[in-house]
Amino acid sequence: VRLQVQNVEKPLYRGTFHCFQSIIKQESAFGLYKGIGSPMMGLTFINALVFGVQGNTLRALGKDTPLNQFLAGSAAGAIQCIICCPMELAKTRMQLQGTGEYKLKTKNYKNSLDCLIKIYQKEGLRGINRGMVSTFIRETPSFGFYFLTYDCMTRYLGCEAEDSYVIPKLLFSGGMSGIVSWLSTYPMDVIKSRLQADGVGGVTQYNGILDCVRKSYHEEGWRVFTRGLTSTLLRAFPVNAATFATVTVFLMYMKSEDNLPECEPGPVIHQPSSL
Repeated sequence: VRLQVQNVEKPLYRGTFHCFQSIIKQESAFGLYKGIGSPMMGLTFINALVFGVQGNTLRALGKDTPLNQFLAGSAAGAIQCIICCPMELAKTRMQLQGTGEYKLKTKNYKNSLDCLIKIYQKEGLRGINRGMVSTFIRETPSFGFYFLTYDCMTRYLGCEAEDSYVIPKLLFSGGMSGIVSWLSTYPMDVIKSRLQADGVGGVTQYNGILDCVRKSYHEEGWRVFTRGLTSTLLRAFPVNAATFATVTVFLMYMKSEDNLPECEPGPVIHQPSSL
């Protein structure tokens, strides 16, 4: 977020690792966890929605084809925006608060919940949902590629439940799915972050998505749309490797125990195997 929204004329950070070092040096290690409350509150519901909607949509479509995997993932991505957008708005505002300060001189928000309450009191529902359209444009195809890639990777690697290497294969497939999903729509993530951070310093720069795209490109060139990509990909692989592997192994276990015979695993590929 900080790399995506920093002023190009007076940049604070030269890149991902310089940003990492600067935050620890200036704000201590706790600076790396600013805004953590928002993801902790929202990610549980987001993952429940994503995997639940994807699995049910895939069953409703009838056949497990690559197109249906993409469509089911896209549906899941679209629906979870209702939680994702406010969550990321609070996270962005909290992460930008007190940049470069060890002890905050002016603290606008006490925590993520306080941030959302104050935004709502000042701007109403429209303020809480700032960046919703850009989030929708980003998440819908992104989750389509997310589940499609996972399906293709697990098929290619031959992930079978009895395979002794099934866990590493699932981790690799999940990690690659995360990377592909972020690469597919990353420029829109930059725009979303800029729109949600707009007005933090009291000055509003953008009138909407197209205005943000035009001004960002005019001032910084095409490279602006890759700002922060390195840090995003470094995060994406382990996070999504853990997420997909955990969900898949849990569903495999539940199916093998026959505790939930009616529950077909959403993200798991449907092929002639025990998986």
